[in-house]
Amino acid sequence: MTKKHVGLYPGTFDPITNGHMDIITRGCRVVDKLVIAVASNDRKGPLFSTEERVEMVLHDTAPLREKGFEIEVRPFKNLLVHFARDVGASVILRGLRAVSDFEYEFQMTGMNARLDSEIETVFLMASEKHQFISSRFVKEIGYLGGDIDSFVSSETKIKLEEKFKLMHQDGL
Repeated sequence: MTKKHVGLYPGTFDPITNGHMDIITRGCRVVDKLVIAVASNDRKGPLFSTEERVEMVLHDTAPLREKGFEIEVRPFKNLLVHFARDVGASVILRGLRAVSDFEYEFQMTGMNARLDSEIETVFLMASEKHQFISSRFVKEIGYLGGDIDSFVSSETKIKLEEKFKLMHQDGL
């Protein structure tokens, strides 16, 4: 029996965007199983709770699971390499949009390699039409009433609109 190659795609996914989905879809083609690790990082001040973000990722990845791709979505709050070991991942998948992403990811990859040299990091370049999408920009555009249809799924857009409505009611 051949060993299953498990990949880990970590992120905050606050919210999940079409750019994330591009990396997830392409990542499914290079590993046998993809674990999407939703970071419970309250220091970043996420708009959505960890549970809400896990739910959104599960919803948006359902069509891929229906096509037969093995995808698991799990929250995590420990060190990434420890979580990778916990789920049996030998590969960490990361998306790159621009040179600015590269510098941060390069440093992170070096630190992860020092912590566990058995886990490789593989970078996937963002597709041309997704290179500029970031969760931060999507939230800002949506909060200010801009059109975010081409950046997130319809379900995620509804959840964002609900959050923004509450925020506007609270005077934020």
